[in-house]
Amino acid sequence: MVASAVEPLFRPFQLKSLSLPNRIVMAPMTRNFAPRGVPDDDVVAYYRRRAQHGVGLILSEGTVIDRPSARNEPCIPFFHGEAALAGWQRVIDSVQAAGGRMGPQLWHVGAAASSKSNWTPEVPVESPSGLAGPDQSYGRAMTEEDIADTIDAFGRSAADAKRLGFDTVELHGAHGYLLDQFFWGATNLRSDGYGGSDLQTRSRFVAEVVAKVRAAVGEDMPIILRLSQWKQLDFSVRLVNSPDEMHDWLMPLVEAGADILHCSQRRFWEAEFPEVDGEEGLNFAGWAKKLTGAATISVGSVGLSGDFAGAFAGESSSPASLDNLVRRLDRDEFDLIAVGRALLNDPEWVAKIREGDEGALLDFEKGALDRLY
Repeated sequence: MVASAVEPLFRPFQLKSLSLPNRIVMAPMTRNFAPRGVPDDDVVAYYRRRAQHGVGLILSEGTVIDRPSARNEPCIPFFHGEAALAGWQRVIDSVQAAGGRMGPQLWHVGAAASSKSNWTPEVPVESPSGLAGPDQSYGRAMTEEDIADTIDAFGRSAADAKRLGFDTVELHGAHGYLLDQFFWGATNLRSDGYGGSDLQTRSRFVAEVVAKVRAAVGEDMPIILRLSQWKQLDFSVRLVNSPDEMHDWLMPLVEAGADILHCSQRRFWEAEFPEVDGEEGLNFAGWAKKLTGAATISVGSVGLSGDFAGAFAGESSSPASLDNLVRRLDRDEFDLIAVGRALLNDPEWVAKIREGDEGALLDFEKGALDRLY
């Protein structure tokens, strides 16, 4: 690997008020290092290190909105309340002082139970229909008042993100958490205006969240919406099976105010609809960009030999070629690329890639998941 070979990764990117020096995004990764929901000095230093070494845009770990059962682990950070917001003020000030750009990921886990512990909120878990998955009862179905209050809570957190000086904001609508539970027919059995047999109707809640956030942050601050087909409970789930279905799903979300679609795959290089354009065809982010005209972020096992599922099972990964990634980015298949475990393991990853220092890249070890470095 030589520095010139990765030049497309280091082209600037501009969208509305967001100006990035390169196309590399630090993917949001749950860290669970915020006792009482408040980010501390270690969290500040963790994000600052990535900014110092050249990450174009940092997306925070999931931070929960002001709903009683929004998180499923005791040390997930809040994005509400005086103490937590003061902590995030220190984070963004430190990141920007180091030359970085950052957005918080706003989150509500819904009926997704913890995969690490038996901890549960002190109040009942809420979700579209009281289901964690197909025929898996967990918690209670949200009332329309709950839904309205949740939409408002997303708006308040987004307004706080703008007030604190963040550069963008991301909404977590993927991986089987609350927003995604409204999308998925197996977890949204509602018979009111937030349910229905078609995905476009079930998307109403998410569209209203996006619109509320747009109203809260104004027109110039970009809104990112993270999406996936797969769920933590079932990697094989597909919400849509054709480009036409994807268009009908995504366009209302873009029209509601989403500027950037963060399209999560387990492996970014896999074609989304190989039956349409072949095994080397467009990935999820590529199709989303083509169908909606929105900017897109691709993500999924970037820079490492194994995917995230293996990492959580205790498997190590070694550095992998970026040739496929650079080729896709160079042809404008998508706009930005999110890097997860490689950056979690090594805050200097971007600098090493830019300098062509392939020999200095680190293997990924499971222990990286359990420390804040």
